[in-house]
Amino acid sequence: MKRLINQQPNRVARWLLGLLPFLLLLALYVGASNARLAENPNDKLLPSFDSFGAAIERLAFEPSARTGEYLFWQDTQSSLQRLAIGVTISAVFALVFGVLSGAIPYVSANLSPLMTAVSLVPPMAILPILFIVFGLGELSKVMLIIIGTAPFLCRDMQQRVQEIPAEQIIKAQTLGASSWQIIQRVILPQILPRLLASVRLSLGSAWLFLIAAEAIASTDGLGYRIFLVRRYLSMDVILPYVVWITILAFVIDLLLRLLSRRCFPWFHAQTGSGH
Repeated sequence: MKRLINQQPNRVARWLLGLLPFLLLLALYVGASNARLAENPNDKLLPSFDSFGAAIERLAFEPSARTGEYLFWQDTQSSLQRLAIGVTISAVFALVFGVLSGAIPYVSANLSPLMTAVSLVPPMAILPILFIVFGLGELSKVMLIIIGTAPFLCRDMQQRVQEIPAEQIIKAQTLGASSWQIIQRVILPQILPRLLASVRLSLGSAWLFLIAAEAIASTDGLGYRIFLVRRYLSMDVILPYVVWITILAFVIDLLLRLLSRRCFPWFHAQTGSGH
């Protein structure tokens, strides 16, 4: 008897099964929208796809009468720029801190308690402090992303370094390697693919902090636009923006996964995540 737990879908079946929930949600939305619009053609809660198309055409392909910019693409560029700067700084900081604190006990004893304490502070709770200290410009939005993601990445990198088998460190020392050579040739090659994996996991939080900062103090950005039109119940703008954010997040995650597989194929072969 072939058990269900041992059966694996083929490539086509995997794609079909993956698309099925989205198709069901789409059908559910279309049915609910048609029902509401049949009762009230001016209903704003569940607009039709024609309304979505008109809103996106207005924002993406018609210049703003006030600024002359294409708002959809300007919002996208601003948000992606803030996200890229914040996540990149967090990743670099996590790499340096994680390697040093994981490999050198004196650094760990000195900085680990502070990083643990910082990681327990809810980033949204200090958002007003960030605006007071850094102002309402770009720096405060980037800092919120850094404060929200860097502690998690730092602690994760530290743990990954400490998980490296002690035998490897001992063998390197036996061969005469210095501390810097051990870090460079033993630790870094094993940590870099794990850093990319951790960054992928932190992207959801980074988007959350970005949108929160843009919603409170900004003049452009995807989060700013969503919260700007919410007062008018403009679901024809809000829902496409939410879908667009989801698509951007998916594409960024996919690009990072492809980069990791291209640069570190041995890592994915070991973990079985290369399929």
